[in-house]
Amino acid sequence: MAATVKRLAKKIVSAPEEAPPTVSSGDWIKSQLEGETPKTAVVHYLKSLFPVIQWAPNYNIGWLYGDVVAGLTVGLVLIPQSMSYARLATLPTEYGLYASFVGVFIYCFFATSKDVSIGPVAVMSLEVANIIKYVQSHYGDRWGNVQIAVTLSFICGFIVLGIGLLRIGWIVEFIPTPAVAGFMTGSAITIVSSQVPGLFGIQNLLDTRTSAYKVIINTLKNLGHSKKDAAFGVTGLFALYFIRWIFDYLGRRYPNRARTFFYLSVMRNAFVLIILTLAAWGVVRYEKPDKKGNYSISILKTVPRGFKHIGQPTIDPELLKGLGSHLFVATLILLLEHIAISKSFGRINGYKINPNQELIAIGVTNTIGTLFAAYPATGSFSRSALKSKCGVRTPAAGWVTGLVVIVALYGLTDAFFFIPTAGLSAIIVHAVADLVTPPSQVYRFWLISPLEFLIWAAAVLVSIFSSIENGIYTSVAASLVLLLIRVARPGGQFLGKVKVHGDDNSTSRDVFVPLEPKGGLRNPHIIVEPAAPGVFIFRLEESFTFPNSSLINSTVVDHIKEHTRRGKDVSLIRLIDRPWNDPGPRRGAAFDPKAQDTSKPLLKAVVLDFAAVGNIDTTGVQNLIDTRKELENWADGPVEFHFANILSPWVRRGLVAGGFGTGKDVDFPAEVAPVVPNQSGDYADPDHQTPHLRHREEWISKTGTTKTDKTEADVESGDSEYRKSNSPSSSVEGPLLSTLTPFFHVDLASAVRVAEARAKRST
Repeated sequence: MAATVKRLAKKIVSAPEEAPPTVSSGDWIKSQLEGETPKTAVVHYLKSLFPVIQWAPNYNIGWLYGDVVAGLTVGLVLIPQSMSYARLATLPTEYGLYASFVGVFIYCFFATSKDVSIGPVAVMSLEVANIIKYVQSHYGDRWGNVQIAVTLSFICGFIVLGIGLLRIGWIVEFIPTPAVAGFMTGSAITIVSSQVPGLFGIQNLLDTRTSAYKVIINTLKNLGHSKKDAAFGVTGLFALYFIRWIFDYLGRRYPNRARTFFYLSVMRNAFVLIILTLAAWGVVRYEKPDKKGNYSISILKTVPRGFKHIGQPTIDPELLKGLGSHLFVATLILLLEHIAISKSFGRINGYKINPNQELIAIGVTNTIGTLFAAYPATGSFSRSALKSKCGVRTPAAGWVTGLVVIVALYGLTDAFFFIPTAGLSAIIVHAVADLVTPPSQVYRFWLISPLEFLIWAAAVLVSIFSSIENGIYTSVAASLVLLLIRVARPGGQFLGKVKVHGDDNSTSRDVFVPLEPKGGLRNPHIIVEPAAPGVFIFRLEESFTFPNSSLINSTVVDHIKEHTRRGKDVSLIRLIDRPWNDPGPRRGAAFDPKAQDTSKPLLKAVVLDFAAVGNIDTTGVQNLIDTRKELENWADGPVEFHFANILSPWVRRGLVAGGFGTGKDVDFPAEVAPVVPNQSGDYADPDHQTPHLRHREEWISKTGTTKTDKTEADVESGDSEYRKSNSPSSSVEGPLLSTLTPFFHVDLASAVRVAEARAKRST
């Protein structure tokens, strides 16, 4: 009964009774499980969500020293930075400390990177400020700054968490490094421009949320209105750079004490801020504030002690609608900055991060952070670099940093009262300047890929002259367009043979190189021999799919028609019998000179190198069928298609389904997947069908073979020889490839040998 049902099903779908073995859907499912049972796969997935259980049991005293030093050092830098970034986000200072604690503490449980430090960052803080401005400009004062920022953190964290749990973090790979670098550079310049007015105390005289170039111009126009704040801001910025320079110089001058000078240098933020705070205290301690509570210089004033806003966040559905247009950009910032930083430090320090798990980490951090009223946080480049240089050993260093933040929240808030805001602006400018791509790196972008350099430049310019959001859109859109162009317009080369010799000239072999020397790929003075007359070798450089298959079809057909002659003199055919789209010359007129050139051979075979083809789809198979039909019409006879270096079982399966590889070249469909299915074949024009349909029996009788018979050429190629296993304990023998697919070859050399031998035999 089962056999009968199986035969009936095959008949319904027109499946052949005997088909070459191909990969199945079940094989794909097994490959995804990687040899695991569904139960073990689920257990493995759940364990992977908590990397801490892998490294925590092995924790030792030796690691503790590095983690404590790194955690304390980062904590001392994080406190002034987080307060500065909170002001950049137009939030009260304490919210930067809330986000700092949650970021460094929660991340450790889910991290696959020991170096990354999560918390408030400049780019995300500026984006939060822009979103707050947008929402309040459209909805008024319906929601406060804090509620908007916390809601944004919740929804962005939830989105990123979902991406990580579904294991689709690979989507960030669609944005190349130059695009990320361009966005970061443009953002850094925009942030610096927004903070420069604060250095001079003129931030209230102009709109610092507009385009960067406008802020720079307006700042220059209003420098004459600078206040006392300039003495704190400009002096503080100069001191930060001078301290870094002097300790870098001393570290090079006295390498034995470089470590000491390094730690002294990284304390510059805290040191400068303490000095500026003492100076501000000395200026305003005898002043009486005005009616609004302001002094002659801008200071932080009261910072609440401890966690004052712990609790369930208020998520207003209407606010979610208002944030909708900005969620893509905000989420992308969380993704790009964190993944780029974690990958970078993983490469530098010799370990590999899991992008999906990193997305889970920042997703959990931001969603849980809303319980502490934290605004969006992600990986910080400057603090991660500091953490790495301090010799951090495990993610546990984040717990030490979290303790430092708690101490600051509960024990130092009174000291924060006199911190000058101009000094915080100086800290932001000093930290963000490191995000600007250096000229040497930009030059490397140009050397490696000029098109990606243009993407970098576009992202920078759009960010400066428009907005960070438009800079992100530009870099993402340009990257996707470039990717599509590269897929849709792939390269491809017609190859020839060159005999190369070993060092002692005792051995030689044939190698296949492009016929035309391009771009210094090979010595242009070396003569490359084409394949035997009537045989063409083409190497694809991309997967054969719907965006590029038509172009590859045109490239192959046009080249072959240019270098071969027609198989039939169309001038001898009655006009009424000629195809409408290629009628040729009048009857009795001279034959087409290009087609009649007897020095050109007749087309016999095409060899396709599929080493670079990882995928083929229905459209690709259809275009391959179209290529064969066009070439057989041109040659007025059968054209063999040989395939070499097929590395994907799915590519092999697709080719077999399209009628390739088996040797039954005269029995393939005109359309492998017609848009309008032809149920009875009555739609075809019987008088003008293509030769492979009209002359099927004639060709079989002319060639004397269905092309599945073995020939001497096949045996000489080695494809059908029985191979003995290299293992000394095995004596298994068998064909290397299936004998049912004699036109699929192990390598290009064997494919060319078979094609040339068969072409010679059929001449």
